[in-house]
Amino acid sequence: MINKKLSVLIVDDEEEYQTVLSLILKREGYQTICASSVEQAIDKLSQRQVDVIVSDLIMGEKSGLDLLKMVHRHYPAIEFILITGYGSYATAVEAIKEGAFSYFAKGSDPDELIRELEKLSDLKAIKKDQSLLTEGPLLRSNNRTIQEIFKTLDKISQTDITVLLSGESGVGKEIFARYIHDHSQRSNKRYVSVNCSSLSKNLLESELFGYEKGAFTGADDTYIGRFEYADNGTLFLDEIGEIDLETQVKLLRVLETQVIERVGSKIPIKLNNRLVSATNKDLSNEIKNKHFREDLYYRLNAISIEIPPLRRRREDISMFVDHFVNHFKHKYNKQITGADNQVTLFFNTYDFPGNIRELRNVVERLVVLSESDKLSEKDLPSFDFSLQETNSELSVSTTEYTLKTLRQEVEKKYIIKLLETYNGDLTKVSTHLGITRRHLLNLVKDLAIKY
Repeated sequence: MINKKLSVLIVDDEEEYQTVLSLILKREGYQTICASSVEQAIDKLSQRQVDVIVSDLIMGEKSGLDLLKMVHRHYPAIEFILITGYGSYATAVEAIKEGAFSYFAKGSDPDELIRELEKLSDLKAIKKDQSLLTEGPLLRSNNRTIQEIFKTLDKISQTDITVLLSGESGVGKEIFARYIHDHSQRSNKRYVSVNCSSLSKNLLESELFGYEKGAFTGADDTYIGRFEYADNGTLFLDEIGEIDLETQVKLLRVLETQVIERVGSKIPIKLNNRLVSATNKDLSNEIKNKHFREDLYYRLNAISIEIPPLRRRREDISMFVDHFVNHFKHKYNKQITGADNQVTLFFNTYDFPGNIRELRNVVERLVVLSESDKLSEKDLPSFDFSLQETNSELSVSTTEYTLKTLRQEVEKKYIIKLLETYNGDLTKVSTHLGITRRHLLNLVKDLAIKY
């Protein structure tokens, strides 16, 4: 969906092209202002806030690249799309490395530019939503283990040593990856995140290393991969345990040489990246089962940090709840002042198998359903409070359970209840829990749940 409030500054010294482009974008719902030179563009930026600049490359004494560098330095929140002419591919690549979002060939179908702006609009919306998980309160903790983790991150951020973050789904591994980038000397460069589990083998290779035009059917243009896009910055590879063995070999080679080759090309491209990776799998066990390369593991694992699940840092839950309530009450225009005792008990006793992600989802749901200024028992779906009954049943004979089996029994009964509620729809259950469908399938298998 197009963001109707997205404002675009068009910079081009050809008035006719500038006017036509402006009319096309306005027709699609974008707000536009125009400038005919770099100097005029700088003047416009001092007068008005814009979301994205679409600029021609060649414009007299100063070029679009000059404008890009200035914008990246003084207006880092503004995105940039460069308009290039025929044969300007090398310049386009340079622009991407300097921080441009993408490039658009002059004379191409304007729909291509519209598609780039739509992608940019979607990306901005996603970043805004993701910022909820990287804001201040989530970077603080009353838990000693988390405090020690941040101390370690402060020590290693200024280096380029590879870091492997491990922990259950939803514990906030990307929060810690982003913290490393933001506190490093690369903080003014790109932070690029790739979820390896969401891409097939062929798509993952193309996404990581890029491809040349004509490399395969459907490769209608050259594509700059995530490694190249994150040059001089930080690349975060989430769910790295899902990468197939063939791609693992190529990744190992990149880590050893800092050189990539795009799919369909033999030309080496030298890079300078900081790599942080994350997994919810036991990679040492994956190595034993021949699913993960041992040599790659040691390359990734120079520094290994395990993020504890939310149930092991209960002292932070109330702070997180306050943070999410504050965010969602403004988002949904609700007058929430707190929660009643039953809801507070729920937050303090439930194990949150989906961790911070599930907590966030539960709070959002409570805020949306709330009909008063407090989150109350009636705002929780019945299957949420069934957990309290489960806890009561289990507490009668606690000597029969170890902490591990007690937790497993609670999780099992809760997942079974959710499966009944959603008629066995695993996608809906995983969404409610705030975990991936794959993680849910693993839990179902480990807990011997039949559905």
